Amino acid sequence: MGQWLSWIKSNEKELLKILDDLAKKAVETSEAVVILFDDLTNTEQAKKIHQLETEADVLTRDIFSELNRTFITPLDREDMQRIASKIDDVIDFMDGIAARVYSYKITSSPPYCKEMAVEYMISKLRRIKDPKDMIQHCRNTSDIEHVVDDLYREAIRELFESNDAIKIIKLKDIYETMETASDRCVDVSDVIEDIVLKYT
Repeated sequence: MGQWLSWIKSNEKELLKILDDLAKKAVETSEAVVILFDDLTNTEQAKKIHQLETEADVLTRDIFSELNRTFITPLDREDMQRIASKIDDVIDFMDGIAARVYSYKITSSPPYCKEMAVEYMISKLRRIKDPKDMIQHCRNTSDIEHVVDDLYREAIRELFESNDAIKIIKLKDIYETMETASDRCVDVSDVIEDIVLKYT
């Protein structure tokens, strides 16, 4: 089980393992998005991201099924459902980024996209054992989201200097999806912070 959940005292390890696997899937997906923006001609990378999203959906369903079967859960059912749903949302939006890049036939990395994608990776949960460090990391995620917001605004500002309407429509959609993915990362950190404060 991942160290980000090590502070939870419970004999019910199956749910925590599935939740940890889902979090790892989010990290893997964010890393895959960065790789995608390194080489947008690699269509296999977009397919890999979609496969990761499909696997995350299965894990999310497994968590909900396990919650229905388990009498005593490591955390309140609602808390586990919230965190699973929020992590799954992040992965869905990252898949949405890859799908748009593929559908719109974007072959060179648009300005600021790589930087925005790298910020997702920075916000991922590291090997944090201490609940106080976890809370601080969650709060730092909000700062990272502000960086993504700034990159998004700059990207949109530069984009609208173009006269190419089709390019504006495509890239605006990609930028908005990336910014929303960043917002969903903050949602995850907010839920984690709530849970840590509630149980420690």
